[in-house]
Amino acid sequence: GGRPNNGPNRSRQQDSRPPKGKRPNRQQEEAEERTDGEIEVEGTVCAVLAGTMFKVRLANGHEVLAHISGKMRKRFIRLVVGDKVKMDVSPYDLTKGRITFRMS
Repeated sequence: GGRPNNGPNRSRQQDSRPPKGKRPNRQQEEAEERTDGEIEVEGTVCAVLAGTMFKVRLANGHEVLAHISGKMRKRFIRLVVGDKVKMDVSPYDLTKGRITFRMS
């Protein structure tokens, strides 16, 4: 014998979390992260500066001052001149950005 399932512990079973095997796919997660209106662009690292800062040249010729995202720091991903990168640029200041992915 156990207790019937209508006691105070019933609320634990009715979580708002998705079931274990039903995670949203990666594109949905990335779209949810980028709600601040950040602009995703691609560019090439053209200079390595002190303090994990980089100059990144975009396809249109503009240069952006960028830093590495936290996940890239955590995984010790190294960047060198000539690497192609994806980065998020703030819509408020188009001269600064955050590098989120190294493509080559």
